[in-house]
Amino acid sequence: MTSTSTSEVVLEARNVTKIYGSTHALKGVNFEIHRGQVTTLFGENGAGKSTLMKILSGVVTPTSGEIVLNGESKVFNSSTEARECGISIIHQELSLAPNMNVRDNIFMGREIMKGSGVDFAEEERITRELMAELEEDIDPLTPVEDLRLGQQQIVEIARALSVNARILIMDEPTSALSASEVEVLFKVIHDLTSKGVSIVYISHHLEEALEVTDHAVVLRDGVMTAYAKRSDIDLEWIVRNMVGEHFDLGSPPTGYAMGEVALTVENLVVKDSSGFNVVDNLSLEVQAGEIVCIYGLMGAGRTELMECIAGRMKPHSGRILLNGQDIAGLTISDRINNGLVLVPEDRQRDGLVQTMTVGENLSLASIGEFTRKLVTSPKREEELVNDSIRNVTVKTAGGEAAIGSLSGGNQQKVVIGKMLATNPEVVLLDEPSRGIDIGAKAEVFKLLAENAKKGLAVVYSTSEVGECLSVAHRIIVMHKGRISATFDSNVTKERIMAASGESLVA
Repeated sequence: MTSTSTSEVVLEARNVTKIYGSTHALKGVNFEIHRGQVTTLFGENGAGKSTLMKILSGVVTPTSGEIVLNGESKVFNSSTEARECGISIIHQELSLAPNMNVRDNIFMGREIMKGSGVDFAEEERITRELMAELEEDIDPLTPVEDLRLGQQQIVEIARALSVNARILIMDEPTSALSASEVEVLFKVIHDLTSKGVSIVYISHHLEEALEVTDHAVVLRDGVMTAYAKRSDIDLEWIVRNMVGEHFDLGSPPTGYAMGEVALTVENLVVKDSSGFNVVDNLSLEVQAGEIVCIYGLMGAGRTELMECIAGRMKPHSGRILLNGQDIAGLTISDRINNGLVLVPEDRQRDGLVQTMTVGENLSLASIGEFTRKLVTSPKREEELVNDSIRNVTVKTAGGEAAIGSLSGGNQQKVVIGKMLATNPEVVLLDEPSRGIDIGAKAEVFKLLAENAKKGLAVVYSTSEVGECLSVAHRIIVMHKGRISATFDSNVTKERIMAASGESLVA
């Protein structure tokens, strides 16, 4: 997305370092942002991308180094100070207040005053304009907790846009957006850069990021390893500089016989709050040792299917069988105890307890294994935690580390490890690679393949067509709540996308 604006440098990080205890998150990074252009920052989880962006936006202060804005050295002691200088950030993890409405979330902490009170009418008018700009039909008075994850992401973007920033940092802005919502966001980015706004764009969707970038920077282990203009890079260049080699996400595991049918879904119907069939007469069988991918666009019914099977939503009709036994009357806890677990789409809200340690999160679903008469065995819990950290290769200082100290990819491994620690027979994973880098994705899919060889039935959903063609033995495409096609692993991306009703061809 090349702009006609000049390539004047408006913001620089000069030899910036950031040290947390014994961890060097950034090691002398030099980084430039150009006026009216998009600088894309690539790197694996833990490479230092978010740390650098938090420094530029005033969320944290560097250990050493200098921030230069329009040629003047700056020290930002808060995000408010950075925002007053025209710098705003859309954080990777949503920071909305779910019990407040959309309007109040957008203007929280910087309300528009009229006389002695808040001008709610003006805030609502601006909110409606922002929603119209983002082509999203969201009422400003809707509670955020009533919105789906993609709509919450839109609200987060709208809040950043409402500041009228001159430098806008977007950290994983599309992780929960549908293809059509991504298109709208790219239009907004084009409009902003044409007006001289500078964008820093971070995304693990590499092909997507290439569509908007003018400059590409790669961070690896806290060091800037590569820089190039858009005309000089391609997907292979990004992957090579991120991870040091070109690799794919794996292939379906072979060399073993699949077992009996572990999960059966018969004529399942799930309705939303308005009575619409979000899952419409769907039937499915999954064998022990089989990996099944469910692909579909936002709104296809993937999440509702997963959550109904796991017990988080009630079916309107139809049956769900686990090893031939109807589980309709089982609670979520009972289903876990019987070998059916779900790794949810939103790991921050539904998969992790932020006030707990890595170990406490890992052992949470298996607490019955080391508890007798309300008394826990610390030794048995420690053994379980250490086994889980080793089995899912969590990069952490230990079980006592804060869960927030881990990268997104390692947090996702903790969620997966927590569920695998229950020794399940069927594991459901809703968008397991959301917000994690290509290296972490490969590790997650490798983990799924290894467990499938041991007899685990795996069902994972994705909205990224490339992830279908990794470890899945079978690919099921959903469209408007129904199965529109079933393929083996030899199918092309084009056929998968066509079956989903997607007009764009990769």
